[in-house]
Amino acid sequence: MLKQLSIISIILLFVLAVHSHAESEKAKIKGPITITSESLTADNKAHTALFEKNVVAKTTDLTIHADRMLVFYKEDGGEVTKIEATGNVRVLREARIITSKSATYFAEEEKVVFNGEPRAMDGDNVVSGTKMIYFISNDRFLVENSKVILKSKKDR
Repeated sequence: MLKQLSIISIILLFVLAVHSHAESEKAKIKGPITITSESLTADNKAHTALFEKNVVAKTTDLTIHADRMLVFYKEDGGEVTKIEATGNVRVLREARIITSKSATYFAEEEKVVFNGEPRAMDGDNVVSGTKMIYFISNDRFLVENSKVILKSKKDR
């Protein structure tokens, strides 16, 4: 089983590295994605890979933590189309931390949709809402039912 997990991890790493390199000019998530977890279930017929328990996905500039992560990929070439992360989702990028109960990455649209009490923190500044959409290529957020706490340097 461990050998199978290693082989699948290597294949996913290679596929994601090729995809990331081909799309790097669009300012997508940088670098290959390395995903670690306590268990992996790959379904080649459904073109999915399910990572469970202590899941950590890392790129050169982004780290995603979750209890469960379902990766969808195309049959030909293995290009990742969507990633669904659920349970204690935490995304770290530079000084920014985003937490939520679930998050879905859509490769084609270059966006991540956070649901379940999403909260973004950048230093002492906090943005929360009922739904948060992060547009990766533009580094732009759309927050529904937002609440924003901005602290000036005097408040710190």
